[in-house]
Amino acid sequence: MAKLYKINTYGCQMNVHESEKVAGILEALGYTQAGEEDKADIIVFNTCCIRDTAERRALGNIGVVKAQKKENPDLIIAVIGCMTQQEGVADTIKNRYPYVDIVLGTRNIAMLKTEIEKVIKSREEKKKKSDKKYRCFDRSLPADYLDIDEKTPQTRTSFPNAWVNIIYGCNNFCTYCIVPYVRDRELSRDMSSVLDEVKKCVADGYKEVTLLGQNVNSYGNDIADENVNFANLLREVDKIDGDFRVRFMTSHPKDLSDDVIAVMANSRHICHNLHLPIQAGSNKVLKDMNRRYTREHYLELIAKLRSAMPDIGITTDIMVGFPTETEEDFEETMSLVREVRYSNAFTFIYSPRKGTPAAKMEQIPYAVKQARIERLIELQNSITKEISTDYIGGVYRVLCEDKAGKHKGMVCGRTESGRLVTFPGSADDIGKFFDIKITEAKSASLFGEKQV
Repeated sequence: MAKLYKINTYGCQMNVHESEKVAGILEALGYTQAGEEDKADIIVFNTCCIRDTAERRALGNIGVVKAQKKENPDLIIAVIGCMTQQEGVADTIKNRYPYVDIVLGTRNIAMLKTEIEKVIKSREEKKKKSDKKYRCFDRSLPADYLDIDEKTPQTRTSFPNAWVNIIYGCNNFCTYCIVPYVRDRELSRDMSSVLDEVKKCVADGYKEVTLLGQNVNSYGNDIADENVNFANLLREVDKIDGDFRVRFMTSHPKDLSDDVIAVMANSRHICHNLHLPIQAGSNKVLKDMNRRYTREHYLELIAKLRSAMPDIGITTDIMVGFPTETEEDFEETMSLVREVRYSNAFTFIYSPRKGTPAAKMEQIPYAVKQARIERLIELQNSITKEISTDYIGGVYRVLCEDKAGKHKGMVCGRTESGRLVTFPGSADDIGKFFDIKITEAKSASLFGEKQV
């Protein structure tokens, strides 16, 4: 009988890609992905602690599988990801969820194979001794985290899109962010390894490659060779033959260089699309966040990007309700949004993350934060809707990515600038490029027709 696995993924695209590596490890061990109704032999929770909601959802779901473990004592439960690397969380899991077998952090996912084998071996030995008492595997995190393991297998799940990590960790220590504490310091991959992975993705038929990192612009800063930097990596990626696109995320404004902008503008494969988090429009709040750039510097970057690429689509992250944000500070964020006119913005309410400096500050009442974010969302939605109307009548090259869900007989994909387009098609169209004439716009969504 086939051994089955399920992976529950929380958080960002970084975690989505890391779950692909987990799937690769499990399939190399002989496991097959379970269907919706199947009962798995191993369940992996790939956690995230960047947002409080993702952490609470993960812990809640870990609690739910207790009943499955009771029904099937041979079930293996693993908890991995950045949530486990917060101070005291590994002990919390050990005490609150004693049925969890394996706990690993972000830098030692490659150890999952070894830990699964240990659990299985331990159980077999106990059965031989006729010891019916079940004891879980030692869940303490290893003291030393592994360096990047280039040999970890992965099972990609996002065709026609492929995710490729180029740098791990973060050195920025924004006062609200837990990432540097749970993902450690920046560690760049070898450039040749990155290029080999991108080449393989293209050879395997993937049509879009997204380069991933907490701060992709820091790529190479930890490597002595001054020629190893993000701009040069983009240049080398752009030399790869094939009909494919390249995106990257996330960029930190303090490190976005003129060289990177020039490479984007003059490339064959790199999309004119950039996610550039602003977080706040007030210099005072930006300083309190330790973002290390000003409103003025950010707006200069926007001007440079649009001068070099008039068709660029720019998106952002905006945090509402940082502890020191006044009504005047929030209005500065609103005015910046009006000035930049983002294609889209990912807005969220600040929630304290234990262990960060901002968590110790006096907090803003939730009702105030909720009222502010509603105003921000209303503003951004109106801007997105206005921008969408500019697409009507134009013809854009769209990569078909998936069926359109509730729209029967329709598929969807994105323009180079990152706008989602829905158009008539079938599953056979996924992974192909089409010229689409935009006929209708509904807020953030565009609708169109294939051109012959």
